[in-house]
Amino acid sequence: MSIGKSVRLFLAEGTPGGLLTAEIMNWTGHVLAAPRSDLAGLLKRPESSRTGIYILIGDDPESVGGVLAYIGEADDISRRLYQHARVEASNGKDFWDRAIVLTSKDSNLTKAHARYLESRFITLALRAKRARLLNATAPPPSPLPEADVSDMEHFIAEAKIVLPVLGVNLFRSASIALETPGAESMTATSSHRSPLFTLQNRREALTSTAVEVDGEFTVLSGSAARLVRSSGEDGYLRLRKLLEQDGTIVPSEDGASMYFARDQVFASPSAAAAVVSGRSTSNGRTDWKVQDTGISYGSWQNEGVDLAPESPAF
Repeated sequence: MSIGKSVRLFLAEGTPGGLLTAEIMNWTGHVLAAPRSDLAGLLKRPESSRTGIYILIGDDPESVGGVLAYIGEADDISRRLYQHARVEASNGKDFWDRAIVLTSKDSNLTKAHARYLESRFITLALRAKRARLLNATAPPPSPLPEADVSDMEHFIAEAKIVLPVLGVNLFRSASIALETPGAESMTATSSHRSPLFTLQNRREALTSTAVEVDGEFTVLSGSAARLVRSSGEDGYLRLRKLLEQDGTIVPSEDGASMYFARDQVFASPSAAAAVVSGRSTSNGRTDWKVQDTGISYGSWQNEGVDLAPESPAF
């Protein structure tokens, strides 16, 4: 059984779209988030003047994830954010419409800690491929004592839990490690994992596999995909084109089909089915089947509902 987490959110202005703070019990980290329109309020917060990490986020319609981001560190984050807001387009970082600040409640983060965190967060974001980063590469992490490295890795692990709650998925990895049969232990992630789903094109002898982890539908590396020759601008075909351009879907050796070079998260089973089959009309709830049983994704999903107790009568 996975262990629950209590994330405390505080809407500083009493509105869901305004400035907010986020914390986890027994975690020294502190998260501050605000839209750019409320940057003045963020800069007035005492947390923003501490040493830490900041993330600038904006829209990017030309990328698969639709997100453009920049990750930085500073001794005084408020000054750095002020610079980003004032310099505007001259430094290429005027894309953002939201700012996220990660600091420590006990103010024990040093410049070396911040540089280590910056390097690790950039590496994680580049690996996850959930957004296009303006950081081309991650700077080498600052050398830290072994105990400090352990503390910073714990900081990162907790931040990876808090940030998705705020809708920031930059660091959520799409990589799925298949459990070894007979394994005695399961991670918190695997405990929220579905069975293996397959989508088969019997006419072309193509098979794709996928799983659902933490509510996200992920097509696994090595899955086959039909060749798509249409140049239409249908939403799914456009997504397919972007996945081919960024190297997620590549041609097979014989050129008769294509395959996924890495795991890829989709917004829904239907989006995954459409990209795999090359047909925007694909219904993922019926096309994806539980391996070896033939049960559709939709039927599998409803099994838990059917076993749930009936709602009390009113």
